[in-house]
Amino acid sequence: MPVRDLLLPELDLEASFTRKHLERVPMDTLGFKPHSKSMTLGELATFIAVIPTWGQFALTTDSLDVAPGGEPLPQQEVVRSQRELLGMFDTNMLALRAALGKASDPHLQKSWSLIANGSPLFTQSRYLVYRTLFLNHMVHHRGQLGTYFRLLGVRVPAVYNDSGDEKGGMFMK
Repeated sequence: MPVRDLLLPELDLEASFTRKHLERVPMDTLGFKPHSKSMTLGELATFIAVIPTWGQFALTTDSLDVAPGGEPLPQQEVVRSQRELLGMFDTNMLALRAALGKASDPHLQKSWSLIANGSPLFTQSRYLVYRTLFLNHMVHHRGQLGTYFRLLGVRVPAVYNDSGDEKGGMFMK
């Protein structure tokens, strides 16, 4: 069985849990920041909607330069509506899923590099970059979003099992 056939159901599962979180982002508190070192709620939610593009880069390019010519890539402007947030996430996930659906095992084993101003920061297999820089990273920030929800009094969605606010998750289907 090709590795992509193992990764696609995992992607679909994690995407559904992440979308459920994004659906609950209270758009009237996008400026909320739990700590001075934290992103605002709007920055975090927007970042989560954008992060599938990192998986796309890993699967469709040989590298990404995050500071071409010494200038950092521009930051995504914070979304201002639920429709925009979910639309961005859905569009990015569809493109990622299409790229993953085309990925052969040899392609996933090829090297991919993250670069800054022409200098490699790291080089790893596409598979490992997809799993760490995209998938694990998205799950990590989804967890952060759940913490923001708790602090704001927003019901935290159930994911793998019950949350403190609702029954469900993948084991309760």
